[in-house]
Amino acid sequence: MTEKLVIIGNGMAPGRMLEHLLEAAPERYAVTIFNAEPRVNYDRIMLSPVLSGEKAFEEIVIHGDGWYIEHGITLYKGHRIVAIDREAKTVTSDHGVAQSYDRLVIATGSVPFIIPVPGKDLPGVLTYRDLDDVNAMLLAAQSRAKAVVIGGGLLGLEAAAGLKERGMDVTVLHVMPTLMERQLDPAAGYLLQKAVEARGIKVMTKANTKAIVGNGKVEGVELMDGTVIPATLVVMAVGIRPSTALAKDAGLEVNRGIVVDDRMRTSDPAIMALGECAEVGGHVYGLVAPLYEMARVAAAGLSDSEDKRFVHSDTPTKLKVTGIDLYSLGDFADGEDREEIILRDASAGIYKRVVLQDNRIIGTVLFGETADGAWFNDLKKKATDISEMRDTLIFGQAFQGGASSDPLAAVAALADDAEICGCNGVCKGKITGAITAKGLTGLDDVRAHTKASASCGSCTGLVEQLLKLTLGETYNPAAVQPMCGCTSLGHDDVRRLIKATGLKTIPAVMQELEWKTSCGCAKCRPALNYYLVCDWPDQYADDYQSRFINERVHANIQKDGTYSVVPRMWGGVTSAGELRAIADVVDKFEIPMVKVTGGQRIDMLGIRKEDLPAV
Repeated sequence: MTEKLVIIGNGMAPGRMLEHLLEAAPERYAVTIFNAEPRVNYDRIMLSPVLSGEKAFEEIVIHGDGWYIEHGITLYKGHRIVAIDREAKTVTSDHGVAQSYDRLVIATGSVPFIIPVPGKDLPGVLTYRDLDDVNAMLLAAQSRAKAVVIGGGLLGLEAAAGLKERGMDVTVLHVMPTLMERQLDPAAGYLLQKAVEARGIKVMTKANTKAIVGNGKVEGVELMDGTVIPATLVVMAVGIRPSTALAKDAGLEVNRGIVVDDRMRTSDPAIMALGECAEVGGHVYGLVAPLYEMARVAAAGLSDSEDKRFVHSDTPTKLKVTGIDLYSLGDFADGEDREEIILRDASAGIYKRVVLQDNRIIGTVLFGETADGAWFNDLKKKATDISEMRDTLIFGQAFQGGASSDPLAAVAALADDAEICGCNGVCKGKITGAITAKGLTGLDDVRAHTKASASCGSCTGLVEQLLKLTLGETYNPAAVQPMCGCTSLGHDDVRRLIKATGLKTIPAVMQELEWKTSCGCAKCRPALNYYLVCDWPDQYADDYQSRFINERVHANIQKDGTYSVVPRMWGGVTSAGELRAIADVVDKFEIPMVKVTGGQRIDMLGIRKEDLPAV
C-alpha cells in the first residue's frame, strides 16, 4: 500500500532527498510538498549570479513544474504550513489546506537574523535569503542610488558585489576588524578587503550599527560613533538561524535547530528534519555539502535501502564573486601545538597558509590562487603525513616528487577518491569513469550524469581539466557563445574590451569592436547599455531606448506576449486609496488575473502591450 509522505519546504535539501528517494523507492510514497515560496525548487547558491545579472532565474531552477508532474508529486506553491497535529498526523497550510501523512519531513530552512536597532522595519530595509529578496533589491537598484550592506561575511559580500554590478554605490559595514573572520585569518581578510575595494565597493570595518534612519523610508545608517552613511537601500546579511517555530509548536525537541539523530529522525519517529533547520550532533549547517549528505541519509531511511548515517565533516568555504578566488577549510586558529607554512606574494595578491598538527593538515586558507584546494582537502580528510613533502607542500601538488608545473599535472596526480565537487560529494574517479563509460564530451554532460559542477560551480575548472585529461586531443571546450549575431565576441570579452580600451558610447563600441550591423539589435544594445552604465557611471548617459523591453515599459513580458505589472509597495505597506486605484485599473483594462506575490506585493497579469502606458 502506498504511504503518504508530506514534505514541508522545497529547498535544495528536500529536492535532493526526493531525487535519491525516487531512485531507491519510486513507487513507495504518494508525495505532497508545501512550499512557502510561490515557485518551484531552485539553486539558492546561485542567487548571487542572478542578483549580479550573470544568470536569469530560469537558469537556476532545479526542478521545473514538469518534473513534479512526471513523478506524480503534488506541489502546493505559496503555502506555508501553520500547524502540525502529531496525534492526527496532519499538517495545515495558511490557505486552509489540510493533508494527512504517514511520514513527515520538515525542511523549513532558516530565517535571516535582523539586527534589533531602531529603523529596522523601515521600507527599503531588506534581508538576502530568497528570490523575493533578490527581486526587491533589483527593483531598488533601478535608481542606481546608494546601498549599504550590513555584514561582511560570505553572503554580505556576494550581495554587495551584485548590487555594485547593478550600478549602485555600495558600502559594506562589518563590525569585526577583518572581513569573513570566521573563515579567514587576518592576513587573508586584509587581502579580501583590498580586492573588494578594488571593485569600487567601500568597506568599513569595526562599524557598529546604532540605527537605521529615515522618514517614511530608509535614508541612511547611523553608526555608534555618530557617522551616518546615506542609503536608499539597506541589506542585512548578518547571519541566519534555523527556522524551528513550527517544530517547537508541535512539541518536537528543539535546541538551536530541530534536534535529529544521525539518521535525521526527530523525537517523533514519524517525523524527520533536514537542511538548515536541523541540528545533528550539536551542529547546524548552512553550506550545501552537508545538507546534501543529510538528504542522502534521509532518503535511505525513508526507502529502507541502506543503513546510512550522517557524519560531521569540515566543508570548504568559497566566495562566489567573479574575479576573487578564495578557499578556506578546517581549523586555522593559532595554537602552541600547531605549525604553519605560509606563502605570501602581496604584489600578485596571493596568500597561502597551511596549518599543521603532528605533520598533518588541519586547516588551509588560500587567496588568489586556489587550484590546490581539492588536494589540500584530500590530504586533510585522509590525515596524510606530509613529512616527505613538507619543503614543497605550499607550492601545491604539481610540485611534488619533482613533477612539472603542467596545469594538468595537479589534477592528474589526484587519487580517484579525491573529492572534486564538495557540494555534491563527487570524486575524481566517478567523473572520469562516467566520461569513459558513457562517452561524455562536455561540461553539461558531466553535470547531467554526475552532478559535479551543478551547484555552486566553483569546481567547474577542475571538471574541465578532468575532461581534457581523460579525452586528450578529442576534447573541445564549448566555444564562446557570441553576444548575438551582430558580433563574434562573447559577453565577457565585450565587457573586458569596453573597460580596457576606454569605450564610453554604444557607437564607439560597435565601431572599435567591428560590429557586423550598424545599429545592433534587441539583444546586444541592452547589454551594451548596461555594461557602459556599470563601467562608466559618471560619464555615460543611460540610453533609455537601449534598455530591455521590461525596463522600458516598467513591466515584465510573459510567454504569451502579455505583460505583468507589480506596483511599488515599500515593505508591503499600502492604503485603501492605493488598493482602490489598483482595483479600478483592473476593471478598466479588463486585466484577467491579480495575485499577491510572496514578497507582499500585488501582481497584475495579462496586460496588453497597448494598455501599458495607461496602466
